Amino acid sequence: MLIKSPPSSDCREGEVTPESVYLSRRGLMQGALLGVASGALPRVGWAQYSDVEPAIAPPWLQRRLADVQWSSSDERVAPFNVASQYNNFYEFGPGKTDPARYASTMQTEPWSVRIDGLVAKPGTYDLDQLCAQSRLQERIYRLRCVEAWSMVIPWLGFPLADLIRRVEPLGDARYVRFETLHRPAEMPGTRSRFSVIDWPYVEGLRMDEAMHPLTILAVGMYGRVLPNQNGAPLRLVVPWKYGFKSIKSIVRISFVSEQPESSWMGIAPDEYGFYANVNPSVSHPRWSQAQERRLPNTLFSPNVRPTELFNGYGEQVADLYRGMDLRKHY
Repeated sequence: MLIKSPPSSDCREGEVTPESVYLSRRGLMQGALLGVASGALPRVGWAQYSDVEPAIAPPWLQRRLADVQWSSSDERVAPFNVASQYNNFYEFGPGKTDPARYASTMQTEPWSVRIDGLVAKPGTYDLDQLCAQSRLQERIYRLRCVEAWSMVIPWLGFPLADLIRRVEPLGDARYVRFETLHRPAEMPGTRSRFSVIDWPYVEGLRMDEAMHPLTILAVGMYGRVLPNQNGAPLRLVVPWKYGFKSIKSIVRISFVSEQPESSWMGIAPDEYGFYANVNPSVSHPRWSQAQERRLPNTLFSPNVRPTELFNGYGEQVADLYRGMDLRKHY
């Protein structure tokens, strides 16, 4: 099912991609898919930005490219070289450019995910098995960081709900816990004496949040395989929450009865609550959340805009929190 945001959460007119750029992207994608179908060297991605090389898709992704449900939206996205070079992935270091600098050491093939806990079909699944019954979809979502910057990113993925239904959670499963790869030999940030995170990185969602149609497991972005620094080969994307909830490089998904403690909750529970819903009226203790910087931006064009409740997806998700005090349950 293709998810289309209602007008209140649409990107503004000024964010729309110029038609010539959008059509050139579609043309290149069609050519890439034809190459896969004809047996040519399979590559995915687009040459919208001259400094970006398309990536070779692994076999499990190649088989699904021809059937991707592409989005019809003309939303303007951040340049690939911004989204792939400016991000947080503390396993590779605290700097915004550290992930792109060091993540190439991470081995993503083969990859498996352990599914356990209160579930009828536990087991260890490879990526082919995880995607087996789901059609890949393009989702163009806003990504809002708790640090008050944001981007618009086109993801490739499938609804998390598809996987949840397949593994059949038991009646007592009320939360879903996620865990990131912990491989210190390939992740220099985990070896730092100054790291405050108790590895591996952990996040969690309430079951109804995990089952929501907007919540996806992403295996790609910008029409190409997911770069290591952005959470390859499998990451969560929950667009109405701050970015740290969208855990990267997932190796374990557990179904549990009690609310899991996420990594940032363990570090600073007064700063990073379990829900982490984007809320302009709830400031971080050290800065306001009323505004955000939309990337890319410059000193002379800061691109600052008001923050929207639930990152602009309120009409779709507000009912999940009906009756809750969003200042208390932040």
